[in-house]
Amino acid sequence: MASLTYELTLAGLAVGGAAALTGIGLIVTHRATGVLNLAHGAVAMVVAYALRQLVVVWGWPLWPAALVALLVVAPGIGLLLDRAVFRPLARSGTDPARALVASTGVFVLLVGAAVLLWGGGARTDAPVLLGDDPWLLLGVVVAVACLVTAVTRWTRFGRELRAVVDNRRLAVLAGVDADRIAAAGWAFGAFTAGLTGVLLAPYVRLDPYGLPLLVVEVMAVAVIARMRSLPVAIGAALLIGVTQAQLTRFHPEGWAEPLVRAVGANLFVIALLVAALVLPGIGGKGGDALPPPPRAGRTPPAVWALAAGCLLLPPAVAGPDLRTAVQVPALAIVLLSLVVVTGRAGQIALGQAAYAGLGALFTALLTAAGLPALAALALAVPLAGAAGLVTAGPAIRRHGLALALATLAVGVAVSRFVLTQPYATAGLPPPVRPAGFTSDRAFYLLELLLLAAVLVVVAGLRRGRAGRALAALRDHERAAEAAGIASTALKLLAFTLAAALAGLGGGLLAMGVQALDPAAYDPLRGLLWFAAVVTLGADHPLTPLLAAPLLLALDAAGPAGAAAVVIGLLATQTGRLPPLTSLLTVPHPPGRTASHPTGHTGSQVTGRTASPPPGRTTSSPTGARTPGTTKDTPAADTRGARLGAEGLWFTHRGGVTALRDVGLALPPGRVTAVIGANGAGKSTLFDCLAGAARPDRGRVLLDGADITGRPAHARARLGIARAFQQPALFPSLSVEENVRVGAEHGHRRDRPAAATERALLLTGLAGPVRALPAADLPTGTLRRVELARALAGGPHTLLLDEPAAGLDAAEAEALSQLLAALAADGLTVLVVEHDLDLVAATARAVHTMEGGRLRS
Repeated sequence: MASLTYELTLAGLAVGGAAALTGIGLIVTHRATGVLNLAHGAVAMVVAYALRQLVVVWGWPLWPAALVALLVVAPGIGLLLDRAVFRPLARSGTDPARALVASTGVFVLLVGAAVLLWGGGARTDAPVLLGDDPWLLLGVVVAVACLVTAVTRWTRFGRELRAVVDNRRLAVLAGVDADRIAAAGWAFGAFTAGLTGVLLAPYVRLDPYGLPLLVVEVMAVAVIARMRSLPVAIGAALLIGVTQAQLTRFHPEGWAEPLVRAVGANLFVIALLVAALVLPGIGGKGGDALPPPPRAGRTPPAVWALAAGCLLLPPAVAGPDLRTAVQVPALAIVLLSLVVVTGRAGQIALGQAAYAGLGALFTALLTAAGLPALAALALAVPLAGAAGLVTAGPAIRRHGLALALATLAVGVAVSRFVLTQPYATAGLPPPVRPAGFTSDRAFYLLELLLLAAVLVVVAGLRRGRAGRALAALRDHERAAEAAGIASTALKLLAFTLAAALAGLGGGLLAMGVQALDPAAYDPLRGLLWFAAVVTLGADHPLTPLLAAPLLLALDAAGPAGAAAVVIGLLATQTGRLPPLTSLLTVPHPPGRTASHPTGHTGSQVTGRTASPPPGRTTSSPTGARTPGTTKDTPAADTRGARLGAEGLWFTHRGGVTALRDVGLALPPGRVTAVIGANGAGKSTLFDCLAGAARPDRGRVLLDGADITGRPAHARARLGIARAFQQPALFPSLSVEENVRVGAEHGHRRDRPAAATERALLLTGLAGPVRALPAADLPTGTLRRVELARALAGGPHTLLLDEPAAGLDAAEAEALSQLLAALAADGLTVLVVEHDLDLVAATARAVHTMEGGRLRS
């Protein structure tokens, strides 16, 4: 028994050592470049193939070939990726999400190129580099880790690397060559990927699909280390490897036996799933989501007619065998699910293949149970949606890169534990086609009808209230929440609907080919679909109609891997090329910029001209005037105040205390101002009042009720509207649509059209500017759009963070008149402002903030 334990431990150390190398490479690459390199496994596979080519095919000696593969081929791939793909993205300031899309494109490209060069079959003759001694491999891991640690801590390069990680722009200004740092990171990361591939290839399947997916699974160790700590990554890799090996000793009887076997073979998958869904994630909130696409122009009817004609062509000109063609509408439906969740909602969803596979599996299970085919398909769709709801629940609390990892982990887990397991699919007949639609031609027409219905649903979603809310969430999550949009519920809706659509497409795919093939729904297929949709234009319903026939035609007519090469090449350039569907649209007619609002704003609020506010005096939060005095006001009397704060304390993660026992009372019908130097805590106080931040201590009160625990969207629906220090708009929506979002989700939501029109008139935006996209407008217009969006929800309290920043004198004067009119109409207004003239003209009470304390 002791001998068996020792042998299994050695085997686990071997696997864990290879996983540790993967973790080291991913962490170094991420620290040097900021990129989560999903293509790490594909690079490992290519280098392993290169070594086999040198040794087995060309007859080179092992060690010279290994030196060439590891020290020339692998770093060369890394440097090529840096120069051709990621350096242009970094120089253009592209966000991490775009870099992740490019990384996905590299993955797909390398897999397709490997299939073209070496074929899709598995190779069993990969050269063995280090033999079977796990201690030697462990020594290599420790040596590499020590080398990385020594370089990063005690060399000039290490100091420059840390500077680039902390602040790339500041490091460049200080003379650091960030491009050189990134190139070195890519070269080293590719070296560790190649070493991982070379060491793993003799013991696993060396094929273009298996090895990259295996390396994706062991990314778990880098996620556990939060892309930072090498010791944590190495320790996690060795622990998981040894535990996985020891689990092979257990052989329970009955129903648990296949489950235990699956867990024992896929412990890294479980670790990836837990790390991605439970542990603190990498990436920031909202900043790592896919950026808004350029506002789409109008798609000419001729383009839609051409697309419809292409879909109708196969049954008209082909013979009775449409085995390839019947997959086109079904795949288009699957890709439409990505239009919903990735295009409209902006979420990086890499696991849609899993839901398509579940749809196929549910359809097969239900038809095998005796249900009619259409009834089985109709029931499989909500079941797939329910699976999406269950898995999306923990995933949507992630953001950006962490969300991408979570969705990828879900896809890998479904593939490993469901679709490829005998207990789920063994002996299961493929789903039968519906009665009356058994021929290819009839089934194709049925698919077209379903595709048309799904297109109508998706088009209606995009044009409706939910579609505007999803676009707002994609464009600027914090602003969407401030407008009253419940981000969590809306993301759940998007993921659930997308999973249901993918399930429908997956069921139709299985019916069309009359086979349940788990390989058709593996995670790599999902990455290919994601790259295709993003490349062609994720937020356009025309994209699936183009992508589906393109993918299937390239696979059917071209050499194996052609589709992956074409899509991968396009995806690597996604930061520099516009979506291809944009080439098929014509721009909307140009509008004209509206003039500045004039002094008529007061009568538009109340039907009367607002009287100017009294001259500026300083006052305590209770309203008692104390000219010429300055004192701390830690405890404000909030009786009679609409919105108030009592004893607020807030400390940032870095340990800086931004608020110190702050009290404030905002009475109705009055403009209250807070002034102070930068860093005094004004914006933090603002965020605590608006719900964007929760204080460590103290309370926020609305009409005497404690709302401290209410999130930003809930406070917006209670009547607290806000504008941001930097204009926070939804650039893919028009000016009018931006304002309508506030009307549809704010305090008063009963008549959104009328509220939108009123807010546009009030802010001078009712002219041609209303039809313009809210991107690239002048600062003054942007601030008016944001103010109109806040007012459209019918708030009783308005929080404005430096609303005059960037305005000229005329715009500032118009804003002053508008604030006076709003206050005269009974609105509670808080202004955080540096423009003392605006404060003097509008504010009845002025408070000074200094060092996190409020003075009056």
